[in-house]
Amino acid sequence: MHTIRQPRKIIFGANSCSNFDFPSNSLVITSKGAKSRGWLDYMKIKNYEIFDHVESNPSMETVETILSEFNSDFSAVIGIGGGSSLDVAKYVGYKLKKPKILIPTTFGSGSEVTRISVLKIDGKKTSFHNDELLADIAIVDPFFIKSSSENIIKNSAIDACAQCTEAYDSMLGNNYTQFLCMKSFTILEDALLNNNYSDLAYGAMLSGLGFGNSSTTLGHALSYVFSNEGYSHGHALAFTTIVSHEFNNSQFYRRFKNLVNKLNFESIHLTQNLEDAAEIILSDRKHLDYNPHPVSKNDIINLLKKINSTDV
Repeated sequence: MHTIRQPRKIIFGANSCSNFDFPSNSLVITSKGAKSRGWLDYMKIKNYEIFDHVESNPSMETVETILSEFNSDFSAVIGIGGGSSLDVAKYVGYKLKKPKILIPTTFGSGSEVTRISVLKIDGKKTSFHNDELLADIAIVDPFFIKSSSENIIKNSAIDACAQCTEAYDSMLGNNYTQFLCMKSFTILEDALLNNNYSDLAYGAMLSGLGFGNSSTTLGHALSYVFSNEGYSHGHALAFTTIVSHEFNNSQFYRRFKNLVNKLNFESIHLTQNLEDAAEIILSDRKHLDYNPHPVSKNDIINLLKKINSTDV
């Protein structure tokens, strides 16, 4: 038996955000630059309060700051931005018990359609899985790709590619999620190889629906120790997913590696003691329990060595 979870309503396509009638008296949660980039003007939103200090890889302290600075008398919580802003908005909306409207501006995390929020606790990334974190409305509009830098685009896109390919191989996968994941990767791959970036929004949304109803696996488990040393999530996944796909004998190994090579990611290197890092990774059962092959501590150490040697 399988259960599919997704937002109550998903709106997607060109101009979908500018044509939406946003509720007044909302709390908008985003990062610096939302106003200067014209996002709020494009939304035509009125009568709102805003918190625009969400950092990359946000912490639970950011959620607590918002909850302490703003009262709970809002009609809705609106998250707009990358995965970090959406993860914070989801958690704030959950704590305030308010409707959540999520709008991605980078297309990689799929956070707008998942029941997952990733926040740092004591400096370490922690993922929360809860049906109450799901958006009430997700709005996916490719308009926002126009304000994204090449670096953000490639990091976001490879994140989406890692999610859908890992989820396709996940032991939690089923016919529904595998269909979405395969469709997602095909769209994302074509968009990246042919510089058709407007399709990234749709591909990333499908990736979110696919992995959000199954799971990511070894590549994501490996990535967090690199993110904790300052590498962006997508940058870390570019290499951790390559070695994971090779380890798992995934059908996506060569296609995924080809995209990483095309996007010209710089190699990554973990400075932490590999034994200690392997212990941290081994404790990440939310990802490793659903990997298609069992993973030992020695396996993890060898994979980390391979990444550090840039032999991927």
